Amino acid sequence: MINTYNPATGEHLKQYSVMRSDEIIQALDIADEQFKHWRQLPLSNRCQFMSVLCDLLDKQQMEIAHLITLEMGKPLVQSIAEIKKCQKLCQYQMNHISEWLKPEIVSTEHSYSAIHYEPLGVLFAIMPWNYPFWQVFRFVISQVLAGNVVVFKHSPNVTGCALRLASLFEEAGFPQGVLTSLVIDVHQVEAIIHDHRVKGVTLTGSARAGRIVASQAGAALKKVSLELGGADACVVLDDADIQLSAQVSVQARMANAGQICIAPKRCIVMSNVYEKWLSYTLDHLKQYRCGNPLEMATTLGPLARQDLRHHLHQQITQSLSGGAELLLGGKVPDGRGFFYPPTLLTNVSPGLPAFDEELFGPVMSVVRAETKEEAFELANLSEYGLGAVIFTRDSELGRGMAISELEVGTCYVNTAVVSDLRLPIGGIKSSGMGRELSKSGLKEFLNTKVICVR
Repeated sequence: MINTYNPATGEHLKQYSVMRSDEIIQALDIADEQFKHWRQLPLSNRCQFMSVLCDLLDKQQMEIAHLITLEMGKPLVQSIAEIKKCQKLCQYQMNHISEWLKPEIVSTEHSYSAIHYEPLGVLFAIMPWNYPFWQVFRFVISQVLAGNVVVFKHSPNVTGCALRLASLFEEAGFPQGVLTSLVIDVHQVEAIIHDHRVKGVTLTGSARAGRIVASQAGAALKKVSLELGGADACVVLDDADIQLSAQVSVQARMANAGQICIAPKRCIVMSNVYEKWLSYTLDHLKQYRCGNPLEMATTLGPLARQDLRHHLHQQITQSLSGGAELLLGGKVPDGRGFFYPPTLLTNVSPGLPAFDEELFGPVMSVVRAETKEEAFELANLSEYGLGAVIFTRDSELGRGMAISELEVGTCYVNTAVVSDLRLPIGGIKSSGMGRELSKSGLKEFLNTKVICVR
């Protein structure tokens, strides 16, 4: 059985039965059979279903947002923003899918040479809880429009969101089997990856989970895409707008109670602006208060699960024992729910959890650097390579450094890294492989077929 809980109160929400093996086989049978029909449907028809889904997201926005907040604790205003982003994604990809799928004509000695893109079949998506609708949408929408079908396993703590998401597709008129929620345990995942009907696998999750899934998919010779953890660096150079860099860094780190892979977790600040930046950052952090996430004024909700809070506090305690200093927060509050206060750690250095590991919570780890060279060396001194930010008044310098100095999949200058529906997102090193969103994300799970006619 799977149980869900309200992170703001700790109260039990609902219990769900785990699917039996025969039910999983039946779901895969239906998806596999549906693929044969769905791929043949004209693109314009697939877009019509998507248009209805867009309308449903708009009409049911508050109800869905309430469910997200109830199950994983995100402030209601942020849950609403998540649903709006899903809606924009549907519209954007409908507007571009025809262009993305168009054959690419190549001039050769043949009368016709072209690259065509075709759907693969049933795709298996393993999804995280931190953005329970957006994370699914950003993978599913383009793949479904291209003619693939998807079965997905969501995190157990957002099982209600998973079933609600699947029911939305049903309400929109999508045929059975285009999108299927599998309510399963983690030990059932490997069999699905190895199932002959599944043609590709994607995971958004931890590096540990990514290694396991990559190994299983590799053994089955299945295409796999992984978006894993991050310990993103925020590099504040000595010519940066200090107020802007402090404000942007805090806002990006505190969003979703810090439970964002691409949030700036290691702030590497040049020595001669360090104290001033720290002062502004402290002022911004003090404005955040933990509160009931269902209230629109709340800016910081609880962590999603009690075990996540325990692990985060353990990482902070170990970092303090290793020499880090605590300027704010760092204590588990009394009372109900899984709340954790805004926390600021200084004197952070390599070898501490606050530097080496991903801290999934409202914690800012600050590192002092004496030179630009040291700052970028520290930024790259990580097993992760998801995203990074550079703050400098010299935009050309920032752009050049972003291109040549940082070992990441995405780098922004003078603003926070976001998951932009127009741009691909993904990482390198232990942050994964493959991309999602845009034309690049779409083609991860299409067959690139070359056609030549003499």
